[in-house]
Amino acid sequence: MAATLKRRAPDRPQDNYFLVVVALVSLAVLVAVLPVALRAQQSDRGEQISGKLMCMCGCGQTLKECNHIDCPLRAGMFKQLEADVARGESDDLILQDFVQQYGEAVLSSPPAKGFNLIAWIIPGAALAVGFCIVILVVRNWRHRPPASNTSVDVAAGSTSQSVDADQFERARRQADRDTDE
Repeated sequence: MAATLKRRAPDRPQDNYFLVVVALVSLAVLVAVLPVALRAQQSDRGEQISGKLMCMCGCGQTLKECNHIDCPLRAGMFKQLEADVARGESDDLILQDFVQQYGEAVLSSPPAKGFNLIAWIIPGAALAVGFCIVILVVRNWRHRPPASNTSVDVAAGSTSQSVDADQFERARRQADRDTDE
């Protein structure tokens, strides 16, 4: 029974060569694909940061969306951005470098501090005030008494009700005559 349970010896040279070749091919593929993946990751990060920066050519668009043909500044700004991303600098440091070079106008959204805080507060406050005004107007309309001719009712007394009833009756009879024809 011991003779039937014999296993193949793993020391056969053919098996070892095959494993070595598979390992080397896997390593070569990994080394070839890794830089491509890292570059794609860096360019994605660069595109994300370029959405936070304005193109300084005067077009009023972000660096990512500037579509001027032969824009004089876009290429240089992108080159600087990609170099900073390739060096592994943090997003905040990259943005600070651009602010130092071009001023705060390079940021697509103003920082929420100092006087720029007003740009963040005013839209929300205006929306809240507008909403309150709409609520007050609607509430006023709902609680308004129905419009009536109170001066005519007071002066005419109870005769106004009989006049209204007489007018209604005449209008009903006229409508009946008109529809019967």
